[in-house]
Amino acid sequence: MASKRRAKEEARPASAPQSEVKVQPAKGRPMLQWVGKRPLTRVPAYPAQHIETFDPTESLGKPPVAPALWRDWPSDYPRGGLLFHGDNQEVLAHLLANGYRSKVKLIYIDPPFDSGADYVRQIRLRGERSGPLYAGEGQSIGEQVQYPDLWANDGYLQFMYERLLLLKELLSPDGLIVVHLDETRVHYLKVILDEVFGREHFINEVIWKRQTAHSDIGQGARHLGRLHDSLLLYSKGDDFTWNDVFTPYSEDYADSFYRHADPDGRRYTLSDATAPGGAGKGNPYYEFLGVTRYWRFSEQRMKELYEEGRIVQARPGAVPRQKRYLDEMRGVPLQSIWDDVKPIQSQAHERTDYPTQKPETLLQRILSLTTAPGDLVLDCFIGSGTAAAVAQKVGRRWIGCDINRGAVQTTVKRLQAVVREQMESSRLIDDDETPATAQLGFTVWRVNDYDLQIQHNEAVNLACDFIGVERLRSDGFFDGTFGKSLVKVVPFNHPLTPLDLEEVKRELDARPDEDRTVTLVSLGIEIGAQAWIDEWNRMRRGKDAVNRVEVIELRTDPRYGGVIRHEPARAKVKVQRAKGRLHIEIEDFVSPTIIQRLQQQSGLLNPQVDDWRAMVDSISIDPAYDGEVLNIAIADVPERKSDLVSGMYDLEAPEGETTVAVKIIDMLGEEVLVTERV
Repeated sequence: MASKRRAKEEARPASAPQSEVKVQPAKGRPMLQWVGKRPLTRVPAYPAQHIETFDPTESLGKPPVAPALWRDWPSDYPRGGLLFHGDNQEVLAHLLANGYRSKVKLIYIDPPFDSGADYVRQIRLRGERSGPLYAGEGQSIGEQVQYPDLWANDGYLQFMYERLLLLKELLSPDGLIVVHLDETRVHYLKVILDEVFGREHFINEVIWKRQTAHSDIGQGARHLGRLHDSLLLYSKGDDFTWNDVFTPYSEDYADSFYRHADPDGRRYTLSDATAPGGAGKGNPYYEFLGVTRYWRFSEQRMKELYEEGRIVQARPGAVPRQKRYLDEMRGVPLQSIWDDVKPIQSQAHERTDYPTQKPETLLQRILSLTTAPGDLVLDCFIGSGTAAAVAQKVGRRWIGCDINRGAVQTTVKRLQAVVREQMESSRLIDDDETPATAQLGFTVWRVNDYDLQIQHNEAVNLACDFIGVERLRSDGFFDGTFGKSLVKVVPFNHPLTPLDLEEVKRELDARPDEDRTVTLVSLGIEIGAQAWIDEWNRMRRGKDAVNRVEVIELRTDPRYGGVIRHEPARAKVKVQRAKGRLHIEIEDFVSPTIIQRLQQQSGLLNPQVDDWRAMVDSISIDPAYDGEVLNIAIADVPERKSDLVSGMYDLEAPEGETTVAVKIIDMLGEEVLVTERV
């Protein structure tokens, strides 16, 4: 009963903040200034809705194997990975309000770089075929914007400033933050990090050479090839986790310094066995093989090394020297230039086709350097899920979030594959043992009901194109202009609310010289929002009035009504129960959006997809769906892009009557949930 009551509380309307989180001001120096800079002192904390569980070993609901590892874990969350869908500012505030303050050992973020580009992924249908997918065309159905990296400089700096302030609150006193940037904004963020964390807590700027060569000279470029990213490392306090990491010696180094070899081919170098500093450093003084010196080792230890063949004398009377074998050396201590971590190649097994995906080897190095097994890692720009996937593989606990549903879906698929690989070989961490993994399951949550039927970026493009809005490529808040009016497209998952309007007001307050009208584009409008607008405009009358607010409501506006006619994907699913088993068959699936994409690309009136499975990215099945949380018993996620989902499944039936839920995600990220009572 308690869990059901909590679920109902979690499902409260998103417009009702659960609480407010206080944020400590930044006190470091120097301080970077920009137009509209404002401190972040309080942030509303919204509840989270539990929407999905992946727990193939049923370990999340049991007492933890290592109680010490989870002792500080908030009781309202299961002991496993946490993945949040929502604006990361709201997710970070939620974490602070629910017991995670000062709990995170490592924060890694790969935020937008303010690059001025839309980041897209190529969408291709599944399957290998010798012939075309449909008349005259191949598998590609074009690009899908994952997130736009288009900002006004001041808006970008305020965006990052607010999130860094929240992240500092979550970081443990002995924790570290790693911020991944490129040359366009690293100098600005360095100063902001000095302000937020303190210049005295700067550790390193790491240069990651992500390409071997690059040049746009053929396109008339007048700059040097841009080959690197920067990683800024800061601590929260003076005492933090730091592990020595070594890289292998280069071939040239080994050939130059390890020129000797034993008969078995084992390579070694000869080093000094005497002790510089002599008696002043307390070194022993004795005669050995006819040579009297201060030595590095005691006389007894020197005799042992000689008997082991590790002390050699070139000729009688020569100073004995020590053998150091190449295979016993740890390598070169890690430096601040990393040129040995290669980018993801086109055929790499880990490739997800998500833009800006980083290689797992890069995250493995960062985690090895800054964390210990069982530590908690947070990435609030999760993207393709690399940080969470690596944390899962190397025995760290993890929390991830992203505002983009495509990123969340990509991360879920990737983590399911990682957990499946670990299930046979891994064991959960024991108190006295190094873990193979800290958990074998994770849950997915939604903060502030941020669940779009279509991705917000696509909705913005669709609405702006239809209305005739001129897109702004340098504004982090407003989407474009319409005549002399600024335009903001409200997310289509909810009607226009007073909270949306307060957000617009805060933005205008930060732009004191902005006098244009504001046009809001939405699907519906709450009564309270209309009253807010009426009161706002009542104070702004006359031809010289500034910042009047107008609304285009797409479903009812006589000029633009009908712009949003999204025909959802649909599936035909057959569920049978026999002899204690469930037999599930997906008989058909169609995505009108994919068909429309194919039609737009090919110019065909009626493109056809021969096998519905080509349109499906993954399938998840819950045999006992409670109507709120999808507990995944079967996750059909094809390993290769050329593979297809099965479409037919057999599993044990729960006792008594049950509701079977089948979630199908198409190649564009649209979700279909089919339920049947059997």
